[in-house]
Amino acid sequence: MISGMNSPMRERLLEAASELFYAHGLRAVSVDKVIDLAGTTKVTFYRHFKSKDDLVVAYLERRAALERDGIGEAIKQGDGDVDATLRVISEAIGIIACAPGFRGCPFINAAAEYPDPDSPIRKAVDAHRRWNKTTFEQLVAPLGITNSGDVADDLMLIRDGAMVAGYLDQPATVAASFLRSSQAVIGHSLR
Repeated sequence: MISGMNSPMRERLLEAASELFYAHGLRAVSVDKVIDLAGTTKVTFYRHFKSKDDLVVAYLERRAALERDGIGEAIKQGDGDVDATLRVISEAIGIIACAPGFRGCPFINAAAEYPDPDSPIRKAVDAHRRWNKTTFEQLVAPLGITNSGDVADDLMLIRDGAMVAGYLDQPATVAASFLRSSQAVIGHSLR
């Protein structure tokens, strides 16, 4: 970003990019399409973003912030109860993954489109996934699980699967499956 972290035009560009990237894919959407939808010019675009990659990273950071807020709220509602927190997360995943227009996890989609681990897009994906795994690890830590990192990896895999299942099932089915699977992983690790 070159100027105005929260300027109205930057927000318009991000809104346009979010709509287009999620619906059509990151590589399929040109800067020109974003500019057209935002109703601005290339000069204005480049005042806010040095490149398309910078715009994609900003889009992913915005999506990451939304997910962090949602998981943070679930943890708050769970009030220290791991099972209650997982129930809130599972219900949210079921609703989100089965919503009309859902096109999968934007981070998994981005990783598929940008396989180079050194690309700024892939680094943004990896940073979010690290945050997610760390959050899962912190969630189960009070249970005294010795392999909490492995459990966090398993919970992340279950979450990724739930993102795909959203295309195929109903919200209650996805939520119940995520919860059962999470409880099974945690229960197995407590033995």
